[in-house]
Amino acid sequence: MSATAKAVTPAAPSTGPGREPAGTLPAPPSSQSSPAGPAGPADPTGEAGRRPRWTPGRFALLAAALVLAALWVLPLAWAVATSLKPESETTRTSLEWIGSRVTFDAYEKVWASGDLARWMVNSAYISTVTTVLTVTTCAMAAYGFSRTEFRGRKVLYGLVLAGIMVPPQVLIAPLFAEMVSLGLVDTYWGVILPQVAVPAMVFILVKFFEGVPRELEEAAYVDGAGRWRVFWTVVVPLSRPVLAAVAIFTFIQTWNNFLWPFLVTTDPNVMTLPVGLVNVQSTYGARYAQVMASLVIAGLPLLLVFAFFQRQIVRGVAHTGLAGQ
Repeated sequence: MSATAKAVTPAAPSTGPGREPAGTLPAPPSSQSSPAGPAGPADPTGEAGRRPRWTPGRFALLAAALVLAALWVLPLAWAVATSLKPESETTRTSLEWIGSRVTFDAYEKVWASGDLARWMVNSAYISTVTTVLTVTTCAMAAYGFSRTEFRGRKVLYGLVLAGIMVPPQVLIAPLFAEMVSLGLVDTYWGVILPQVAVPAMVFILVKFFEGVPRELEEAAYVDGAGRWRVFWTVVVPLSRPVLAAVAIFTFIQTWNNFLWPFLVTTDPNVMTLPVGLVNVQSTYGARYAQVMASLVIAGLPLLLVFAFFQRQIVRGVAHTGLAGQ
């Protein structure tokens, strides 16, 4: 009897979990890496964690900054120190920062010699109204030049730019004659109106508005907004940094302005603070402690403006380049 022999093949050994089949090579690592987890903290020895080294160049820059700061701070400190000295000690030839005693007599005499409170209110009112009108008119004029095409636009804009090159002192005589003809001498508006139109501010705002994306305005036009609404609801909110810078610099310049208010005001009830203080000093003679006290009083509101709006001033300088104003 012939029997068919069946070849029996040996069974392959079972492979449990984590085991490779016998005689096979391990699989190459997959090219697709698993998602990375959250990055760990930066290496403090890396480039990002290094502290800036104090090189000779940095020391020189710091020394130059300290010298410039001293040039600005020392005159103010000297004025404050002199205003607190007795009047008899202000003319000494020796350099003494502190007198024999600290006294506020100079401030009391300055306050009593003139209507100082009235002059401060006048300066605040004139500076505030001038700032509001300057920002409003210059912003509207700049928006018209940057967004509106009309015949003679380039010529008119060129005349505005030409006004930047004309010194304000050249226009004093015709402006004064105009104020006399309008009957605005010894009035608030006679001081305010000639200071409202500032060509430099128009130029700065034109350049800023040209950088505002037109797509935002076009989207507002599609929604049914008019040009006036687009200006106040789209352009003005986007221009807050530059408008704040223009407002701050206009306020400071108007507060410090002496020549024009001196020419158009003779009534003490309308005088600004710088004009009133000069009239007081010319009446009672040069008393150095009182002169320094007057300077401190006149500059104190501006110091408060710088203290409260320092961030806006720095941001405005960065946006507008008004570092020299």
